[in-house]
Amino acid sequence: MKAQMHSIRFDADQKLIDFIQKKLDKLETFYDRIIDAEVFLRLDKDESGENKLLEIKLNIPGEQLFAKARQKSFEAAADDATEALRRQIKKYKEKHVVLK
Repeated sequence: MKAQMHSIRFDADQKLIDFIQKKLDKLETFYDRIIDAEVFLRLDKDESGENKLLEIKLNIPGEQLFAKARQKSFEAAADDATEALRRQIKKYKEKHVVLK
């Protein structure tokens, strides 16, 4: 899957980008018609330490799925966001398979 990575106010290292890409590629096992993804990585000013914000927009035919996660590390946020997208894909498939 083609994914655009945007790191805002910092430069993401290649290991992080590869990790997120691998997580996104796993989503294709649940739905093979994913068009592309757009990932935003942000560093927020947060006193609690959970200042890593990750947003993923997933384009699928006829719809756009979105997930957002805030954690202490981008890896943990990627886990949360891709899990949320996995659930959304499952709901989307159930809804549209029943209609067809």
